[in-house]
Amino acid sequence: MSAAGLYIEPATGLLAGVRQVLSPHCDARPGGVAPEVIVVHGISLPAGEFGGPWIDHLFAGSLPAGAHPSFRDTAGLRVSAHTLLRRDGAITQYVPFGLRAWHAGQSQYRGRTGCNDFSIGIELEGTDAIPYTDAQYASLAALIAALLATYPTLSAEGITGHSDIAPGRKSDPGPAFDWARLRSLLAEHRVETEEHA
Repeated sequence: MSAAGLYIEPATGLLAGVRQVLSPHCDARPGGVAPEVIVVHGISLPAGEFGGPWIDHLFAGSLPAGAHPSFRDTAGLRVSAHTLLRRDGAITQYVPFGLRAWHAGQSQYRGRTGCNDFSIGIELEGTDAIPYTDAQYASLAALIAALLATYPTLSAEGITGHSDIAPGRKSDPGPAFDWARLRSLLAEHRVETEEHA
């Protein structure tokens, strides 16, 4: 299904026309479980630095512990997300949307634990305190619109932050993330979709 030029191949769960660095850190969702919530994250490696290759390495399991002092504790992690949105809005996909990415950790959403089972994880390159970019909001809204068009189990009401499903343990995407702006952009996508229906 497509939205604002983005197309997700339902059979493969891959986003057409974007950079793909497929991660080994994923597996099948439990039988009969479909994605029901979209989790927005924030990430930078090293913390507060943007544009380097290290997020790719982290999700690929190839982050060199000696490349930066902060990587010593991070290098051995087996983590991933479905996608990353860089500061310029460019999208990289690491895990097909139909598979379970390992992004949420110990988590709970509306009384249900193990959010990785039933969620899609979207990382934004950024920090809790630095505003995200116009290009990131545009890409995020377009990506979410494409996800909503492809997966009927998802809804615009089922979008949350990492901090909301792991309170006290995680703080991202942080106070710098403008939820009202995202909701407004998603409403614009809905209107455009209805006009072209």
